[in-house]
Amino acid sequence: MHVLSALLEQHTGQQIAPNRTWRIETALKPVLRDRGLASLDELVAAMLRDQSGQIAAQAVDALLNQETSFYRDAGVIETVAGAVEALAATLNRRVSIWSAACSTGQEPLSLAMLFAERSQKAPWLEPEILATDVSETALGRARAGRYSQFEIQRGLPIRKMVDWFSAEDTDWVARPELVRRICFRRHNLVSDPPPIGRFDIILCRNVLLYLSPELRRRVFERLASAIRPGGLLVLGAGETVIGQSEAFVPSATYRGFYEPAPPARTANAA
Repeated sequence: MHVLSALLEQHTGQQIAPNRTWRIETALKPVLRDRGLASLDELVAAMLRDQSGQIAAQAVDALLNQETSFYRDAGVIETVAGAVEALAATLNRRVSIWSAACSTGQEPLSLAMLFAERSQKAPWLEPEILATDVSETALGRARAGRYSQFEIQRGLPIRKMVDWFSAEDTDWVARPELVRRICFRRHNLVSDPPPIGRFDIILCRNVLLYLSPELRRRVFERLASAIRPGGLLVLGAGETVIGQSEAFVPSATYRGFYEPAPPARTANAA
């Protein structure tokens, strides 16, 4: 168990709490079946023999927590929509959004649906959306826009399901014109530099709580370097910058959101 949890932390920075090590065996059962292995010990031995690193990569991918849903914390999504409208009006241009650690794509697709509908009357409202994740498997599913009946029912209103998805066998598949509104790209928050460009809004929800305090500070610094002045950082409900980083401060306008801290004044400033 320790070897496998250490492997996950080494590659992604994510930690598995001691009281959740049971999840390791559950998450890796598909890998054991795929590789014809009988136990986790055999999996570890196979990883040590595998010079290509493919088995380790497959194990890390399986261990990642990809919990997500459409319109997760719907109030947050609506507040993001209001912030986009306000920023677009103030800046007189399209707003750029980075959905970091997007998992299988439900968060950026929720935003794309919301703004595709609103921009019919105001095209300038539709933001540019970049969605990233460390898992190529999760990104593959996001790009395909294919979801099970269970996944599609989690948070997605029936009207939006009918408008934006088509039934195929037992799955639901997003319309290509919806998926094309998002640029999906692989990115590791812990080890990769921020994507090129700067963003008006960054959503990085429910991933930092799995990182050590040191890695959280590092990620906050990278997020701060990627956000424009006056931009907004959106974290998960159980996450905060308070006591974690001085790069961001609570937003005075949007409750629960954060904005870049103002530049420090020098002692000789007037």
